[in-house]
Amino acid sequence: MTGAEIRNLADGSLIASARQGDARAFSELVRRYEKTVYRYSYKLCRDREKAEETFQDTFINVYRKLGTFDGRSRFSTWLYAIVTNNCLMRHRRRKVREIEESLEALESPATSADGKFTHDIARWDKTPADLVLDKELRAQIEKAIGKLPPDYRIVFTLRDMEGKSTQETARIAGISQEAAKSRLRRARAFLRDQLTPYMAHPARRKGR
Repeated sequence: MTGAEIRNLADGSLIASARQGDARAFSELVRRYEKTVYRYSYKLCRDREKAEETFQDTFINVYRKLGTFDGRSRFSTWLYAIVTNNCLMRHRRRKVREIEESLEALESPATSADGKFTHDIARWDKTPADLVLDKELRAQIEKAIGKLPPDYRIVFTLRDMEGKSTQETARIAGISQEAAKSRLRRARAFLRDQLTPYMAHPARRKGR
């Protein structure tokens, strides 16, 4: 089979061939979905390095677990679920490390050469905005989304940024549709509260 013929195959045929050990079929699946997986990973992780690690983990999982894909949902839905799980696990591991590091810092606080206490300030990486907004407002939105709890960020990203339906969002996140709706409402309310002071600032009003 030529490369052009492989590229024209439907997902189902590629999956069937990849399960039988066809490396070219698996490579085509990766090529077909790599941008989607990386984009979603980046929106969830809010960090380029973590997104790249999640991207790699996701396709390793896909390679190992392709035989478990039953076809009852779309392949893309299955991919989103794997990315979601990888981001959550990475977040939990990071929280554990942060707690351990905090405990260590209490025992031996870091100091600079002049004896003053030092600490790191979290840096926010900016991402390309999906909406045509000015740079300052985009930065505020990025900060607000980054403050969302992971469970809420997942639902918000899937529904409002990826355009998934409530049903598909719930399936990807492994929750009920009512839970998905509830988390989306809370995520939107949180973001509204975070952005209201900024939007209400006199410098942001029309006619400034």
